[in-house]
Amino acid sequence: MSENVENKPKTTNKNIHVPYAKELSKKQILRLREITSILPSYVNLFLRSIEETTQPRTRIAYAYDIKHFFEYLHEENPSLNNKPIKDISLQDLDKLTALDFDEYMSFITLYTRNGREYTNDARSKKRKLCALRVFFAYLYKSDFISQNVTTKVNLPKIRDKAIIRMDANETADFLDHVEFGIGLTKNQQRFHEKLSTRDLAIMTLMLSTGIRVSECVGLNIYDIDFNNMRIKVTRKGGNEAFVFFSDEAGEAIKAYLKERENITAADGHEDALFLSSQKKRLGVRSIELIVKKYSRTATPLKHITPHKLRSTYGTALYQETGDIYLVADILGHKDVNTTRKHYADMDENKKRANRNAVKLREEQ
Repeated sequence: MSENVENKPKTTNKNIHVPYAKELSKKQILRLREITSILPSYVNLFLRSIEETTQPRTRIAYAYDIKHFFEYLHEENPSLNNKPIKDISLQDLDKLTALDFDEYMSFITLYTRNGREYTNDARSKKRKLCALRVFFAYLYKSDFISQNVTTKVNLPKIRDKAIIRMDANETADFLDHVEFGIGLTKNQQRFHEKLSTRDLAIMTLMLSTGIRVSECVGLNIYDIDFNNMRIKVTRKGGNEAFVFFSDEAGEAIKAYLKERENITAADGHEDALFLSSQKKRLGVRSIELIVKKYSRTATPLKHITPHKLRSTYGTALYQETGDIYLVADILGHKDVNTTRKHYADMDENKKRANRNAVKLREEQ
């Protein structure tokens, strides 16, 4: 295999070399149409209005939250109770008051549907209300309704959570668990013998680049460039970017690629870099479970997820460089303030460590 990974897998799939992100986008668009099929037509007008600025998965999230609110109106709101969702008109929405939304926020804290109990914490409630605010702001701006009462509803207060990440020694222990299967059950050990090279390549790559789990599963074999030690990823928003990986990650990927050459991928998955035991492209949920399996014994006191691997990398990079703009660029943050928020506590540590840096008088 050449340094540019030129020996790409043979494939008879007519969709050869169609980027994973585009294929995923098609599926998400179909899913979006399925969700909105039960909603009034003006919801589609709203979703189309944000097509140019959002990805399909973002619009799906909006659609789910709007659908949830309409289901509440259909089932619980006294004035609209049992009115078919598709028949809920703009005039109906215009009659809603801030109290209606307050009651909705109270309702979703704890409710039962189809015999199953659901709860929403402050973070989930805030997301749902924010989605409704954007939706009703569009309706108001478009003169579909005469008022936007959602602005009168207070957003739930969310307490900042401590940023969880692994220290250097914990990262080393974690990778040891991945490579050698430390702490795994006998059943897990059997699978580990077959998949350890792949798992080590995934974990090492994520920990040395800070890529998102969605970016990792979207990698194709031809996205790897060993000449420049970089990978091509599709960022949130659909933009492509090159991310450089370490020598350590490069060695782990090369070891996996040697095994990958002897695997015949399932139809439609020939280009995928990381394959499941079913020889299909590894999914986001699968990587989440892989991280959970190894971190459970490597870092039992910390709940490590793929996103925490990203935070671990960002922390280590910031500690080494002190360059918040570099960290933001590599992590793919559009706003450096997003990065600064996550690593503000490290700035505080620097300030504390240098509290005696300026001497006012010579010591006697």
